[in-house]
Amino acid sequence: MAISLYSLGAAQEVTGSKHILEIDGRSYMIDCGAFQGKRKESDDKNRNFDYPPDKLESVIITHGHFDHCGLLPVLVKKGFNGNIYSTPATRDLASLVMMDSARIQARDAEYLRKQAKKKGEKFNWTPLYTEDDCVRAANQIVTVSYNRPIYIGPDIQMEFFDAGHILGSSFANLTVKQHGKDDVRILFTGDLGRKEKPIVRNPATNVPAPDYIVVESTYGNRKHESTDLALRELVSVVRDAVDKDGKIIIPSFAIERTQELIYFLHLLVDKKKIPSIPIYVDSPMASNATSIFRVHPECYDASVTEAFLKHHKNPFGFGDLTFVTSVEESKLLNDKDGPMIIISADGMCEAGRVLHHLANNISDENNTILIVGYMAENTLGRKILEGEKEVHIMDNWYKVNARVRKINAFSAHADYTETLEWLNEIDTSRLKKIFLVHGEKDAQEFLENYLKENGFKDVQITKYGETYDLT
Repeated sequence: MAISLYSLGAAQEVTGSKHILEIDGRSYMIDCGAFQGKRKESDDKNRNFDYPPDKLESVIITHGHFDHCGLLPVLVKKGFNGNIYSTPATRDLASLVMMDSARIQARDAEYLRKQAKKKGEKFNWTPLYTEDDCVRAANQIVTVSYNRPIYIGPDIQMEFFDAGHILGSSFANLTVKQHGKDDVRILFTGDLGRKEKPIVRNPATNVPAPDYIVVESTYGNRKHESTDLALRELVSVVRDAVDKDGKIIIPSFAIERTQELIYFLHLLVDKKKIPSIPIYVDSPMASNATSIFRVHPECYDASVTEAFLKHHKNPFGFGDLTFVTSVEESKLLNDKDGPMIIISADGMCEAGRVLHHLANNISDENNTILIVGYMAENTLGRKILEGEKEVHIMDNWYKVNARVRKINAFSAHADYTETLEWLNEIDTSRLKKIFLVHGEKDAQEFLENYLKENGFKDVQITKYGETYDLT
């Protein structure tokens, strides 16, 4: 039986996860993610996605982040009408993410149309997909709970295990049945989570012994701080802001990071480590995602289950917290005096309401820009993080006078030590090779060497356009 693997994205780069497993001429796509980063470059890459839908048997989505599910509507629009498999929570989050993207594209198209008309120029930019395309994609999603093996094609069985990354995130374990020969098991981690994260459970270690592992490497050359240290740093940032009557602007992904920050801030207020100050979540998608978190307790870890289900405490809401939904409410935050915390999307500062908050606050030395997640190369968030003294936001340049702080421990991606720890905890007795995906070149090279130095001899950095034989 011929089995091969190749990647259409997240190959020596972060975002755009799309991996193809071919088995005797049948193709299975694991994740169908959009590219993120610099807007024109990402848009060009997403428009060049042209995999023939008639070649696909089915699609598997490991979790609901845009860079893992954001091109599903394009695939459906091009004619794919097969099953898309995910966990129940991933279906809900992916539907939200896709619909939000369609609405943003529609607004962008209208804005660009008006600008072109003013300048007397020809307008030819169109959205990648519409809300109708998102609805059709969502209707093709078949939900499968963790630890429920299911056949998704002739002689290929799929089972989800908890990846511990975000709500509903999963490892996709694919078992290829070879009659008269040993089965071949390929484990796709999607995004590998971390132990002892709030809300979600630890990454599963009870996966059947794989022959091949396709693992992400976003933080392949970095080590996270401990949660205790991160909370001490968060306390320091909040207290400094209170002393200066300043604002803390936190660019945050609407899914997982926002809910985690709410959880930690609630915890610190309860323990009287920080004073009660107004906290605004200025992201309609984050508000909707938080509602989805509330209806998926099957994904919670034991501590949240104890607090939320048994004692009826809401880990996602408390008195100091306000969810901002309308544009008018968002604008009013500019006129309010600090101290306050504003959590707003987009997490990489390339779009969304956070741009307006940065424009209004980044030049004030009393304010703080708090970075709590990964910033891709060439994004505004990366430029702020790397200490540029002046940045271009929307149509203007702004001096960066606000303090820029970073807390690493809030990342939901395993670092290089945590990746090794997870590999050492699963059964690797049959392991033939590890494929590294979803990471920048330097991070992947570091992780490749680190894993080899620690007993995993056959590690392959997956390259775009190359096919790897798994037989």
